[in-house]
Amino acid sequence: MTDTTTSPDQQRRQAEADIVSRHLPPGYTAEPDAITAEATNTAESTPDVPSSPDPQDSLRLQGGDIHREIFKIGARAKLGQRSATFAHPNVRPSNTSSRFPPRDHISASDQLAPGGFRRQFIQQKRSRLNAATAPVTRDFVSFLALYGNFAGEDLAESEDVSITTTEDEEDAPATETRPLLGRRKSSRRPPPPGNAGTTKSFFTLLKAFIGTGIMFLPKAFKNGGILFSSITLVTVSLLSCLSFHLLLLCRRRYGGGYGELGSAVGGSWFRSLILTSIALSQIGFVCSGIIFIAQNLRSFMNAVSPGPTIGIGTKSLIAIQLVVLIPLAWIRDISRLGPAAMLADVFIFIGLFYIWYYDISTLATSGLHPSVQLFNPRDFTLTVGSAIFTFEGIGLILPIQSSMAEPSKFPRLLYIVMVIVTIIFTSVGALCYATFGYQTRVEIISNYPQTSKLVNAVQFLYSTAVLVGTPVQLFPATRIIENKIFGDRDSGKKSAATKWKKNGFRTAITVLCGLISIVGASDLDKFVALIGAFACVPLVYIYPAFLHYKGVARSPWVKAGDLLLCAIGTGAMVYSTAVTVSTWIRE
Repeated sequence: MTDTTTSPDQQRRQAEADIVSRHLPPGYTAEPDAITAEATNTAESTPDVPSSPDPQDSLRLQGGDIHREIFKIGARAKLGQRSATFAHPNVRPSNTSSRFPPRDHISASDQLAPGGFRRQFIQQKRSRLNAATAPVTRDFVSFLALYGNFAGEDLAESEDVSITTTEDEEDAPATETRPLLGRRKSSRRPPPPGNAGTTKSFFTLLKAFIGTGIMFLPKAFKNGGILFSSITLVTVSLLSCLSFHLLLLCRRRYGGGYGELGSAVGGSWFRSLILTSIALSQIGFVCSGIIFIAQNLRSFMNAVSPGPTIGIGTKSLIAIQLVVLIPLAWIRDISRLGPAAMLADVFIFIGLFYIWYYDISTLATSGLHPSVQLFNPRDFTLTVGSAIFTFEGIGLILPIQSSMAEPSKFPRLLYIVMVIVTIIFTSVGALCYATFGYQTRVEIISNYPQTSKLVNAVQFLYSTAVLVGTPVQLFPATRIIENKIFGDRDSGKKSAATKWKKNGFRTAITVLCGLISIVGASDLDKFVALIGAFACVPLVYIYPAFLHYKGVARSPWVKAGDLLLCAIGTGAMVYSTAVTVSTWIRE
């Protein structure tokens, strides 16, 4: 005789079924023996109570296949009660619910595919990692994929095509000359759902903010003085956090990327304005990186060459870089730059650790350089633009939030990262200026002992890091302008002519960056300050405040705060740009 005692699990399922059944139309079920005849009136929005006393299949309801799983909750509970009346061997319950397969489970068809067992083994090993030991991203390509959605925009070039038929083609008579298939257009896969945890997003945000701009801070501290520059960095960080907060509030209400927010709140012209600023800022980052590489490599070659100096100038080194950058600019799939960009990050952190080590040890033995100033009244305006230039991660904030499994935790995480990044930036700028004083150079690594092989290695590796990271920074600007010229549907996969037109365009963009770099090579610190003031200020301070003012703010005080931030950003942009240009022309 079988034991018909109800188990706690069955009681729980029955309780769930009872709660759900209160909200379902009576007389319908998902049990196998339900009446499955065709419904006589399936178009009605409100189901009628069936006249038959026997339960009818829930598929007869409108949209029955969509809410089928809800009716199955009660069916499973009844199935458990009926199966308890039959004798069966006791089965040890597993830790995983029978309704949901284990996370590391793959189907039999997937196991039969080439490499199936290997994939299952890797998934099982990965499931044993905790939050502390799990990698920051599944691979570095995951981070580069954020550049394909820079500022939340879909910039990844699609090589897939889908069939579409226009209305004219549908109305055309069926003749022998009518195509069987419609015209093809580019199709983009929807973005994958966010699955990144807090730890992964934390390190991704660090990688987004710490870039080449940190190397320009020592000269910025010299231009502004150690006290003024420190206060400026903290102020810029606080204002940036406020702008990021406003941008996230707009994203919460309207959704989409930076440009889509502009289109929803301000119209298509504002979207174009935002994308133009993004393209200008990225081109500015690329040009400043090219100049930095050329000057740093020149110092490196002077240090390692047997003679006093070498005959290769900065302009020649910029031209040599274009030979490397042009083929890299032709790459359509940005994930192929993953290994190079990963190596670049490693080199950048090696350079930072050496700077901290040398500066702290020198200050501990020799103290502050006697020429250190608290405030430099002559060039302090250059510090503002350079500080804004350094916080260059606004384009990756929205993509990183979208990649999180719990986006609600992103604001708090962002503020923590901003505090850490501000400490890192301030320490690098203040330590270098305190160590070298008025001798602080733009290419800061040139200040360190050039006879040291370690310094020479760091100098070369850092230049290589910036060089291989340049195509990644150029990618958003290239895709924004390319989409404007060629459109979204014109893909080069099916047309060699289109592909080479795009290659020619990317070559022209890269050459243009080289020409701009040659013009700005005379004063790199002023060039960086100009890019920060003219291109970065609108993106960080003006546009988010305007979007919040027009699309979210309701209180008069909140609107006044938005207008104040817009005024501060506009004033800083106009004043810093004018002073930087006048200083550059005067010198």
